[in-house]
Amino acid sequence: MSDIADQTNDVHRAVGSRAVPEGDARTVTLRRTYDAAIEEVWAACTDRERIARWFLPVSGDLRLGGHYRLEGNAGGEILRCEPPRLLTVSWLFGENPGFSEVEVRLTADGGERTVFELEHVAVVPAEMWDRFGPGATGVGWDLGLLGLGLHLRGESIGDPAAWEETDEARAYAARSSEAWGAAYEASGAPADVAAAAARATTRFYVPER
Repeated sequence: MSDIADQTNDVHRAVGSRAVPEGDARTVTLRRTYDAAIEEVWAACTDRERIARWFLPVSGDLRLGGHYRLEGNAGGEILRCEPPRLLTVSWLFGENPGFSEVEVRLTADGGERTVFELEHVAVVPAEMWDRFGPGATGVGWDLGLLGLGLHLRGESIGDPAAWEETDEARAYAARSSEAWGAAYEASGAPADVAAAAARATTRFYVPER
């Protein structure tokens, strides 16, 4: 097995909450450092063609105030865009999506390294949070940051659907789920609640064969 599963250790994870006009929101935050200049990371996150190479095909008007749609995934409005350091978008699913926003913050760390931080803030249905905690969202973002890291290194996992069935991908998702359980407990959740949420998330992302 390559070092891909071990890359879960490269990510710092935090779980929190925030009051928004729509209600009490949950927050998940991921932070890691990439060996690439800030302009390169910004381009990978905002250029239509490059986004499709490491994440998903995207359509729409990719400018401030424009609307986007990720193929088979979320869509929304570009709320803030301050190259090459800040991007905020609404991140919505379905006809009654509620409140959900994603913010990406980039900080140069010397000439050829960039600290990447992603915060997802959303009003989450209580039944979903009680069952999965932060892992339902967090594991998905871990997979996205993995793809970005490989892209910045000139590599790729290839077909994401096929890769997700490999032992390597399953190990990565399981480690990510455990890490989000630990972050959930660190945020103040009881140990048994955090552990149960991590188990449910692992079963979702790594079903028995």
